[in-house]
Amino acid sequence: MPRVIGQDSETKSFVLEFLGPEFRNWKAQLLAGDIDAQTASDVGDMLGRIHAATADRPDIATRFATDDTFYAIRLEPYLVECSRRHPELAERLMMLVTRTAQTRRVLVHGDLSPKNILAGPHGPVLIDAECAWFGDPAFDLAFCLNHFLLKCVARPQWAPGYLACYRAFAHAYLGGVTWELRDAIEVRIASLLPALLLARIDGKSPVEYMTAERDRQIVRNAACPLVAHAPARLEEIAVRWSAALGSQPPAH
Repeated sequence: MPRVIGQDSETKSFVLEFLGPEFRNWKAQLLAGDIDAQTASDVGDMLGRIHAATADRPDIATRFATDDTFYAIRLEPYLVECSRRHPELAERLMMLVTRTAQTRRVLVHGDLSPKNILAGPHGPVLIDAECAWFGDPAFDLAFCLNHFLLKCVARPQWAPGYLACYRAFAHAYLGGVTWELRDAIEVRIASLLPALLLARIDGKSPVEYMTAERDRQIVRNAACPLVAHAPARLEEIAVRWSAALGSQPPAH
């Protein structure tokens, strides 16, 4: 992350080092077709090391006991709101809310999307961790992975590259899981991911690059069955997502 240069305890403000133009916003790169799966692998590896270093640490749990804030700015506007828009999936979505809120294992960034990642000359840099919370590591994974899948719909010409990033990110991260069984966390990620896909269309904070109703409906058609009956493996989601996109008629 950027180095902290100074802070003021009275105003709770701080100054960070300036990162120049050699640090490029990863979201802008991805949307422009500048896609490098190695960056995704580096982010997955870095996130895994952060989670491993903070797993089950009482001191971190005490410093980041931000449950109320995390619920108010992440779970409620995304999953709870989505349950209101999709009553047929409400029971499943609220189960995910409860499970996520009650799982406390590692330091979670909370807003791990490409817009908050800079691709730098020496690797990725994370910014804007205002949602930081001691909770479920599956949230960070699902929150970032869903952006690769959404971009497959918004920029279908680059879908193979986005799927390569999806796989590289997941593989690098899961390879570093040490604090719990890999299968256990992958099941949680795979069940949460489709719900966040749907929430980024029908929650309170939809992705701004998904403007066409046709594209939003493609996401709903693909995500809803995955919410109702979530696979246990991330690769199965990738395969089913690709199949769903391939069945769509070309846009006019």
